[in-house]
Amino acid sequence: MRGNPGVNHDPHSGSDSRSGKMMTRRQFLKRSMGTVAAAGLLSAGYGTFWEPRRIETIRLVLKQKRLPAAFNGLKIVHFSDLHLGFPLWAEEAEHVVSLIMKEKADLIVFTGDMVDGEAEAVDSSMKALSQLKAPLGVVSVLGNHDYENDRYLISRQREAGFTVLRNAHVILERSNQRMAVAGLDDWLLGDPDPEEALQGVPDGMYTLMLMHEPDYAGMVSTFPVDLQLSGHSHGGQIRLPGMGAVITPSGARRYIQGLYEVGDSHMKLYVNRGIGTTRLPMRLLCRPELTVITLQRDDT
Repeated sequence: MRGNPGVNHDPHSGSDSRSGKMMTRRQFLKRSMGTVAAAGLLSAGYGTFWEPRRIETIRLVLKQKRLPAAFNGLKIVHFSDLHLGFPLWAEEAEHVVSLIMKEKADLIVFTGDMVDGEAEAVDSSMKALSQLKAPLGVVSVLGNHDYENDRYLISRQREAGFTVLRNAHVILERSNQRMAVAGLDDWLLGDPDPEEALQGVPDGMYTLMLMHEPDYAGMVSTFPVDLQLSGHSHGGQIRLPGMGAVITPSGARRYIQGLYEVGDSHMKLYVNRGIGTTRLPMRLLCRPELTVITLQRDDT
């Protein structure tokens, strides 16, 4: 095919094929910067207005050797890091509660950072939180953002029907068999004490530990604990292809999201990406998470 002699077809010439005119360096840089800026705005819009509201439900089955037969098939809904007040408020909390209640869980657990600082931020969501019900209860621990007025926040959680654990445990019973759920004080602003939390738990009893910061799992794994559930990391909140989490907070530098085995005991640790956001009201390639865990007895 014969070419048009009026148009330069050299792909390296820098010409504008629409006009046939050479593109100057300044024009090229201006267009490139415009493209980058547009992509940045699109990403920022997506990360601020779309992804933070697209809660992903993660389902996993965990086989546990010490799990009593009566608890085989136990369904746990794990949520974390609501950060009420930044910018999550009552309407979003109602949506989260509705998603949780649709799962018909045996046990609901929350692993800290209910508010983003001001404890009063929980007030507008009390009606929604009070609707959380499960046969074996709703159990929670505090996160580092919950310490501005921890007493008030604990009292409000208890009004909503939560059992708040601070270096303490509860014993769950089903068909005359029992398991323990323990909870630790926050690592960054509190005083976690696994010995105190587990004091009185019978030897050999299956034990689930709730702890806001996942990196504390190294310590927890030295105790007779079968599974630790944590949050705090937000999964990094902003993740980039090939890089993963851009930054994670202190207490979540080693364990960031998903399932791990920790220590010589091979204790299972699951890190939830959380529901809300903090510092920046956005998520990128890191959707908010609701975790549905089914425990199965491992007889092998």
